Amino acid sequence: MQEFQLRMWRTEDAKALVQAADNPNIARNLRNIFPSPYTLEDALWYINDCIAHAGGNRMDRAIEVDKKPVGSIGITVKEDVYEKSAELGYWLSEEYWRRGIMSEAVKRICKEAFAVFDIVRIYAEPFAHNTGSRRVLEKAGFTYEGTMRNGIFKNKEIHSYCMYALLREEAED
Repeated sequence: MQEFQLRMWRTEDAKALVQAADNPNIARNLRNIFPSPYTLEDALWYINDCIAHAGGNRMDRAIEVDKKPVGSIGITVKEDVYEKSAELGYWLSEEYWRRGIMSEAVKRICKEAFAVFDIVRIYAEPFAHNTGSRRVLEKAGFTYEGTMRNGIFKNKEIHSYCMYALLREEAED
């Protein structure tokens, strides 16, 4: 596995973030809020949003390799009847795929989230066709809970997505 760090986002990361994120192969498997093309304005908005929400109900981290951000990972605690659950989201620059980085990053941030937040469950919803992301979750100890058939609309097409979850007691094992 390639060495990496998880760290807080900094405003000076904006140009490197654009370099890492401006890729339709990444945007294709993320929610529509992730822009494509990915501009400097988008990067500054995202970084400032992460900084503004630090210490709240979110945990956002840059994935850093060789002193530059090459991806992002975050956990958001949900509300109302879902207040004991948190959602995991992540992406990584394509040149770093299949190096073991993301599975380890998922493990690290989940461990931190269970230590910081009063939650019992962390879940992720990868698109069903995104086998790479599904494998990341499985390697990180997440359990496949089912497929939501025709549950998303992306790029003018209907797709299915999957539900994966990690419970607190599973993370502690």
